[in-house]
Amino acid sequence: MQEPPVLPPAIRTKLHSLFSEIEKEFELLYLENLQLQGRASGSWDAGSIQVSEKASAVGDATELDGLRQKKQKVSQQSSLQRVKAATKLKAQTSKIVSSFKGALITTSFVKEFPGHRDGVWDVSCPRSGQPFIGTASADHTASIWSTASGACILKYTGHSGSVNSIRFHPSRDLVLTASGDTTAHIWQADMVGIVSFRSTVFSSALCRQGIKPLVEPDPDDQECVDDKTESPALRTPRFELKGHTNAVIAADWLSAGDQVITGSWDRTANLYDANTGDCLQSFTGHDQELTHIHTHPSQPLVVTSSKDCTFRLWDFRETIHSVSVFQGHTESVSCAVFTNEDKVVSGSDDRTARIWDLRNMRSPLMTIRNDSSVNRVAISSSGTIAIPSDNRQVRFFDLEGQRLGRLSRSGRQGHRRMVCSVAWAEEPQQINFYTAGFDRLVLGWSVQPCKDLVSR
Repeated sequence: MQEPPVLPPAIRTKLHSLFSEIEKEFELLYLENLQLQGRASGSWDAGSIQVSEKASAVGDATELDGLRQKKQKVSQQSSLQRVKAATKLKAQTSKIVSSFKGALITTSFVKEFPGHRDGVWDVSCPRSGQPFIGTASADHTASIWSTASGACILKYTGHSGSVNSIRFHPSRDLVLTASGDTTAHIWQADMVGIVSFRSTVFSSALCRQGIKPLVEPDPDDQECVDDKTESPALRTPRFELKGHTNAVIAADWLSAGDQVITGSWDRTANLYDANTGDCLQSFTGHDQELTHIHTHPSQPLVVTSSKDCTFRLWDFRETIHSVSVFQGHTESVSCAVFTNEDKVVSGSDDRTARIWDLRNMRSPLMTIRNDSSVNRVAISSSGTIAIPSDNRQVRFFDLEGQRLGRLSRSGRQGHRRMVCSVAWAEEPQQINFYTAGFDRLVLGWSVQPCKDLVSR
């Protein structure tokens, strides 16, 4: 005698329907597998015949259309995957081939600028092309150097903490420094007066020895300067910019030079009036400490970098300031720097430098892979990107991501510890590139295009 069903008829019907749908899904998966196997073995027609026979056995015209659509979709996906694989292979091949190309630039060591007693965090050149450079050091000082003689001509000692950045005013004899003492300082750097002072000291030294100078001394000639004469020191700033509660890691002038913006480990950026020293506004938004700040050379635009893996673009062209967030790095963003075009180059501890278009923030135009963490990059007026690294190397790329070369490291030339910052001299000079490292060294280099490249 047959036992009555335990399940109610409604539930049994629903279960049969579900199992029937599951069976159809498995059939479709099985047929897709047969199709993929057929394509792999070059027998796509055989797989199509199997699909047609199976659909005929089922006897459902609608299901046959569905299977055909499924086959077409699988074919399109397979074609797309092949295109992606070919594109990736081409990119990898191009990268491998480019690594075998010769360097497109030549580099040579020219001069060392000794004097700091601790690591040098930053090096900067004046935009006007004057023959000076500025350096900021962990020894609590900032220094101005003559690029011709290599001598320190002015030392600023007004900070009570590590000096983390230095920037020259775009048109006046003013210098801006940021420090770990939670302040930024604006101080006077009268280069003409400094040179005159050194000439007077030289003449006085000769007079004490009973010698009358026959000609006016050349202040850039290091041999004619009394070795015992120390560089003049400046201790009092013109303005002390206060308001941060933690170390100020960087500061920069806005394009007109009437305002200053600072970035701090307190996760904020402050805007100051450079003529009064008053704090005008504070900007928040970053989730972690700021690491760098940079202003556009001709427009009121600012980029702030942070340990939160992002950098932000602040637009001051309108009364209501707007902000845009750039995401893409996987570790702390060490810097973001404007180019002369509408682009930004960012560097990160994730061992990459990325080139971005300001008009498209979704993804970078190009990603440059590096062997080590990227520190403060610099971009020349011709578009050459210099990338300093923790592994003591400095590599050069163009704005298309093509590798141009790297600094030579022959003999004792080069840095012995990480290179913290680099800078380009805008005017044609014997030394047109500078590097600063945590080994206390500031080095001057000549970086030029290869002769065979110029002659083409």
